[in-house]
Amino acid sequence: MLLRGESAAAAEHIDNHFLTCFIAHLIKLSQRRDKVGAYHVGARLQFFYSAMNTCSLIKKRAGTQVERMSYLQISQLTLRYGDNTVLHGIDLPVDRGEMIALLGPSGCGKTTLLNALCGFAEVNSGDILLGGRNITALPPERRNIIMVFQSYALWPHLTVAQNIGFGLTVRKLPKADIQARIQKMLALVKLSGFEERKISALSGGQRQRVALARALAVEPDVLVLDEPLSNLDARVRLSVRHEIKTLQQQLGFTSLIVTHDQEEALVMADRVAVLNQGRIEQTGTPQAIWQQPATPFVADFMGATNRLQTQAEMVCFRSSDVTISAGQAAASCAGLTLDGVIEQSAFMGHQYRHSVRVSQQLIQADSPQCWPVNAAVALHVPAQALHRFHS
Repeated sequence: MLLRGESAAAAEHIDNHFLTCFIAHLIKLSQRRDKVGAYHVGARLQFFYSAMNTCSLIKKRAGTQVERMSYLQISQLTLRYGDNTVLHGIDLPVDRGEMIALLGPSGCGKTTLLNALCGFAEVNSGDILLGGRNITALPPERRNIIMVFQSYALWPHLTVAQNIGFGLTVRKLPKADIQARIQKMLALVKLSGFEERKISALSGGQRQRVALARALAVEPDVLVLDEPLSNLDARVRLSVRHEIKTLQQQLGFTSLIVTHDQEEALVMADRVAVLNQGRIEQTGTPQAIWQQPATPFVADFMGATNRLQTQAEMVCFRSSDVTISAGQAAASCAGLTLDGVIEQSAFMGHQYRHSVRVSQQLIQADSPQCWPVNAAVALHVPAQALHRFHS
């Protein structure tokens, strides 16, 4: 059983004691000059390598007082393409039944991390442990980690039922079991009666559900989704993301989802990992990421795009947290007060977004009222809405 609050020193003791006993056992075996003895030495060495890896991981985790091993553990994962390092020592624990959103701009390494997890991209260093088993060197077909691709990757010449049952057929399950599983998946994704439809006869939302049903049919240990909603229009996207989250809660599967949509990540995930240039900037609950961004990058990516730089600190805040009023700012107001001039207004549907000139920079501020261009205004941001970062 892995540590429950043991210290790193205790783990070191376990490691050293195990090593001493094991070497003594190997010496005893090596004194046998027959094939049986040689076989046992080789077998014990294999076991030793696995056990020492476990001890090493215990020591690392003991130093941070982790109470238990996560179901999926990504440790110090580094991946390079030539001289270009795409992933820099990624650490990400994932609990069983948890949905993690990998959030970040294009090119930050989100999809590369999924590919490494699935075995589609070879890593240069680091480990991927699933259920306590090191799967870093295993081929994709031996990992039982299934990806729902951005393009869905459905077979156009197969029916809905044949697409859903494809993985089960490859795994040579009995026909009766395959049919039963197909019907179960169709009911789960609300496509009962669509068994004989061809993919070309389905809408985008229906194709997404077929892709999801095909992935879930093989009962994956981990389900990964690479921007699964990016091909859908806004209205369908809202519906499908709700269905995916409902299924995840209902079935309890472990999942990682890649997205560059902040709202999508906040709504769907139990935790969010924000990536920037191949590194995880912050991991936390959606509420923590939104309310307490750890870096200016995270603050900016989560909507706090207004920045004021001083010698001592950088202050970030959202346009939705700015109040606009006529005249000059009151010096006694708590929080941040600024004087500015309206430079531009844009109608956003439920509000107007104003570009306000404050000294040498523009501040974005939202208001239900349309303020006229060139109007002198006061801006106020409450203290609790300010994200401060020391320079």
